[in-house]
Amino acid sequence: QVHLVESGGGLVQAGGSLRLSCAASGRTFSLYAAGWFRQAPGKEREFVAGITWIGTGTYYADSVKGRFTVSRDNPKNSVYLQMNSLKPEDTGVYYCAADRLSGRVVPTTTTSDYNVWGQGTQVTVSS
Repeated sequence: QVHLVESGGGLVQAGGSLRLSCAASGRTFSLYAAGWFRQAPGKEREFVAGITWIGTGTYYADSVKGRFTVSRDNPKNSVYLQMNSLKPEDTGVYYCAADRLSGRVVPTTTTSDYNVWGQGTQVTVSS
């Protein structure tokens, strides 16, 4: 079983940047697509970005396209989310997740397709 731990969250002013990291241990994380999700208070968890197991395919929510970049370093069993031009509406708890299926060629945006989740890291963007 894989275990995921996020880090890098914090408080930042609008227009600023943060880089989130997700470190994996356990099963061969490099064989699985990974996703980043976020959840704001009182709202459902939503897809933010995803990356295929080999790192050549990425997919973004429209709300973050052009501002966020997802990447991975398989030898380090890590996935990253670079967030630039942050807005107050980006505030929430950010979660890293591992796909339940190995080798998916297109990242899935469906929450239920991910079966391993980290504990989350808080991102707060002030106006």
